[in-house]
Amino acid sequence: MAEKEHQEVHRSLQTRHLSMIALGGSIGTGLFVASGSAISTAGPGGALLAYVGIGIMVYFLMTSLGEMATYLPVSGSFSTYATKFVDPALGFAMGWNYWFNWAITLAVDISTAAIVMQFWLPSVPGWVFSLIALVLIFTINALSVRSFGETEYWLSLIKVVTVLVFLVIGVLTIVGIMGGHATGLSNFTYKKAPFVGGIPTILSVFVVAGFSFQGTELIGITAGESATPEKSIPAAIKQVFWRILLFYILAIFVIAAIIPYTSKDLLGSSASDIAISPFTLVFKRAGLAAAASVMNAVILTSVLSAANSGMYASTRMLYSLSLQGYAPKTFGRVDRRGIPIMALLGTTVIGLLTFLSSLFGERIYIFLVSASGLTGFIAWLGIAISHLRFRRAFVKQGHQLSELRYHAKWFPFGPWFAFILCVVVIIGQDLHSFATLDWQAIGVTYMSIPLFIILYVYYKIRHHTKMIPLDKVDLIRKKHHQD
Repeated sequence: MAEKEHQEVHRSLQTRHLSMIALGGSIGTGLFVASGSAISTAGPGGALLAYVGIGIMVYFLMTSLGEMATYLPVSGSFSTYATKFVDPALGFAMGWNYWFNWAITLAVDISTAAIVMQFWLPSVPGWVFSLIALVLIFTINALSVRSFGETEYWLSLIKVVTVLVFLVIGVLTIVGIMGGHATGLSNFTYKKAPFVGGIPTILSVFVVAGFSFQGTELIGITAGESATPEKSIPAAIKQVFWRILLFYILAIFVIAAIIPYTSKDLLGSSASDIAISPFTLVFKRAGLAAAASVMNAVILTSVLSAANSGMYASTRMLYSLSLQGYAPKTFGRVDRRGIPIMALLGTTVIGLLTFLSSLFGERIYIFLVSASGLTGFIAWLGIAISHLRFRRAFVKQGHQLSELRYHAKWFPFGPWFAFILCVVVIIGQDLHSFATLDWQAIGVTYMSIPLFIILYVYYKIRHHTKMIPLDKVDLIRKKHHQD
């Protein structure tokens, strides 16, 4: 049977693809637009603290994921690791949770693409652009994994170049070479700066920073289709750390130095506020007239890149769930080009339905988006737990750490730090609503948690699973075929 020969996805992603995917995954509207709201909420110091904290946590999570992904490169990544190293019920809940998150995010991204396009063509109805974006992303993902990798590589490159240009222009503006007069660092001590609003506000900005970094864990998902996972993954992780530091921390520093935190222009947090993206404002301050149009184009590539990654991640997760017996078998089918085509179709349909709900049922759409809100943090928690269990099982079964191709540094501090910070950020999402007992707001903010628990409990009761004893954890590596 022709189908059988092509049951596996193709390993054709190069190191450069993986590095850019991980980086591109974390540079998006979170940096280009929402970073301004972080500064206006917690002041320059608070925003920097939040981004540094989450940046360090993400780095530790990437090293944890890297250690597992170089040892066992699979498409389902952390869902598979949770199944193998912790408890099948956790793998089941994490996989569905993550798939749902990206399928919803895909819908959010295609809606955003329409908003961005209307900056140039305000008379064309938004759904036209969204439909074009969805068809385009579906096609890129249906062609081959290589076409996904190449597209992502170039879209990410545009974002990276933009940030670099921004940093140069920003620094020149701060010292007064561009934009007329030097701002220096006076905005860091302006009024209540650097820290505004104390710990609760800084905590709420941790959430904004956390959303900005979501997508870095895509390295783990691409591992299953990497040509040389042992080389590519460590290389990609090393670069991600420096890039997070360079891009995020420096970009926020530049924005905070040039625009006072009290500026109303920093309040924009969605793509419709493009004219007041902090990047646009800084370019305008430097005297670049076409700033808004250029930044709009960059944000468009950024949104398309996020949708492209989202489509890829959710498709691979659904494919992996099927292989593990957690989803219908049909989603495990792979076509001749190595694409899990049924999983791609399934994800596209959910993305389309969610998008349609944004047109016809605003409330359903808001419900879906908030339901996927915390799922990224839940995935990160799962990575930390899986890594702690993996390492303990590895040692318990008599293996030497020298057998690992890649070592997570600072073990066990890294996964524990990530675990605790994730829990703090999840709880601290909306402390204000707890203080005022606003149950509706609490429900909307924390909805992902009961959904995750329902998935977990359902599987546990139905299949009577238990936590796998460390000496029974399956650490056998299967040889992968080179395609």
